[in-house]
Amino acid sequence: MNKKPYRPGPKRPSNATRPRGRNRQMAGKKEDTNLINDEIRASEVRLVGDNVEQGIYPLEEALKIAEGLELDLILIAPQAEPPVCRVMDYQKFKFQQRKHAKEQKAKSTKLVVKEIRFGPQTDEHDYNFKLKHAIGFLKEGAKVKSYVFFKGRSILFKEQGEVLLLRFANDLEEYGKLDQMPVLEGKRMTIMLSPKKPGSGKKKEAKEAPEANVQQENTPTEE
Repeated sequence: MNKKPYRPGPKRPSNATRPRGRNRQMAGKKEDTNLINDEIRASEVRLVGDNVEQGIYPLEEALKIAEGLELDLILIAPQAEPPVCRVMDYQKFKFQQRKHAKEQKAKSTKLVVKEIRFGPQTDEHDYNFKLKHAIGFLKEGAKVKSYVFFKGRSILFKEQGEVLLLRFANDLEEYGKLDQMPVLEGKRMTIMLSPKKPGSGKKKEAKEAPEANVQQENTPTEE
């Protein structure tokens, strides 16, 4: 049986180097969008960071400054002229980026809207049941969209529906603020309530209390 001749594969060039970065764990990792150290190709850069004299430097000099501080040279604004680099520990830089992204995501969390439907002649038991649910939704931080649905000739009771919605908003005053007065859209009359921040009602009462005391003090007494 004839053996196939051995053919060695292409050798790695002796001068081949990996991307320089003391804290880079995986070269070419997708989330590593910022070039660092020897990956940077600009001839000169604007240097920023703590414990460095900010200004424009040739790339080689900027690399020496970062290396002297045992930190990394991180490209943060490649489109600037010249590109801007920060002297900083790369792992700390990535941690701050993740923290900032997490905070931004928390701020842009989708707001939940809960709907509560009434009829124009809702009885007291049903009203209280739905009021209890609305309080729970507002406490959880959700918006409440409440509407009266007029079916057929019940549109004749639209004024009664408006009174019902205003009463509902008033009963929820401690937990939510009214975003809009009742609006009739087709067969629906709608209001929207946003949750109040905890303690906002108490602050309002605290502001009003001194004014009441002043009025009492200034009230002349009869002799």
